[in-house]
Amino acid sequence: MYTITNLTQIADCDALLAWATREKADLAFKKLSDERLTARFADTSQELDAVLQGVIAELAATETIISVLPDGPSKDDAINKKTRLEYKKFLLETRRESYGVVALLEKEMDLARVNVEIAEVDTFIEVVEAKKATL
Repeated sequence: MYTITNLTQIADCDALLAWATREKADLAFKKLSDERLTARFADTSQELDAVLQGVIAELAATETIISVLPDGPSKDDAINKKTRLEYKKFLLETRRESYGVVALLEKEMDLARVNVEIAEVDTFIEVVEAKKATL
């Protein structure tokens, strides 16, 4: 997997181990950040879905009210309310793209990728340490 047979000096092993340790520390920090973001996205996606469903229901009710109201100030108010609800729905759908279920899955994949990278760095460290022990 790695061409450790090319390592012939302990100093080279030490340099690689120092580099790998820094990489692992950076990945551990990224993992912590991704875990926090994933948790936040999970909460936000559930909240957005609930609020969006409420707005959709309110929009449907407002459309029903508009259809039965006679022309006049009450109907105009209902039409204005419908416009505001449509805009709110648009904003929620836009936020959902950035913080909803899709974004949550992207963050979960990022977290899984970092975990794989950490495991690979651990494997690299083990291989270099084993080679160092034979020098």
